[in-house]
Amino acid sequence: MEVDRPAPGEELKQDEAAPTPPRDAATVILLRGGDERLEVLLVKRNPAQRFMGGAWVFPGGAVDAGEAEGDHPHRVAAVRETEEEAGIALPGPEVLVPYSRWVTPAQIRIRFDTLFFLAEVGDDQEATCDGDECVDARWFTPTAALQAYADDEIVLVFPTIKTLQQLASHPHAAAAVAAARNRTVEPVIPRVVMGDAGPKVFLPGEPGYDDA
Repeated sequence: MEVDRPAPGEELKQDEAAPTPPRDAATVILLRGGDERLEVLLVKRNPAQRFMGGAWVFPGGAVDAGEAEGDHPHRVAAVRETEEEAGIALPGPEVLVPYSRWVTPAQIRIRFDTLFFLAEVGDDQEATCDGDECVDARWFTPTAALQAYADDEIVLVFPTIKTLQQLASHPHAAAAVAAARNRTVEPVIPRVVMGDAGPKVFLPGEPGYDDA
């Protein structure tokens, strides 16, 4: 599955001004299924929102200003936003397992430097949206979410798609969490290039990335 365009609301800068400094943010990839299966929670952002309106994403949000030293403030923000957006209360920041770090390309106006965490929850956990930032929530298998995107049933953004593709390789939630505990988290900074067909996104290591 090829994804090569910026997400909804990720407008490209129209001038040569310096890149917008990215704001620190945190996201929680909620998993359930234990050692039997793997399901992940996605929430639908309010379509009225300018940034990523209508997209299905993992719960998350910005880190409070002045508190972004180390990953503890990110963990606190991740727990807070998960409860606010999805109605799921995690036991505490210590249950989060670092998974990845995505930095919005410099060519995008609104930028975030986001830490992604995994958190496994029980099969009885159901989400309740806040109705403001998020208007719907659903548990998917990674493969089902990717298929729904391919069928134009849901809107997904670049980091979400790549994460779902990675999670789809694990047989169940417990395996995904175990693998994440041995995972080295390095920042992923995509680059955007304007072409005849519009903007195209390149990931580190892909052909064209160094020329972007």
